Amino acid sequence: MSMLKKELVDRISDDLTIQKQDVAVAVDIILDSMVDALTDGRRVELRGFGSFSTRSRKARQTKNPRTGVLMDIGERKTVHFTMSKSLKDALINEKG
Repeated sequence: MSMLKKELVDRISDDLTIQKQDVAVAVDIILDSMVDALTDGRRVELRGFGSFSTRSRKARQTKNPRTGVLMDIGERKTVHFTMSKSLKDALINEKG
């Protein structure tokens, strides 16, 4: 089950009794700031939650599973997330 950005905005708005439009603008600013930092090669750390960083993936060759044709995939950057100890502990101790 996913949590959509709209649900996040609704929850913050309800908890803080702030208009949803204002919360949506704040969330967009936060996400844009994170994107800017990651594209600049900087690490984004949210204490108590985790950190985001970029990693380079090497160029490689792979096979298309439908056609069997070999394809070249170029080098690219991906986002890597490392969860904080408190988040890891919360997930381990989660009652399911």
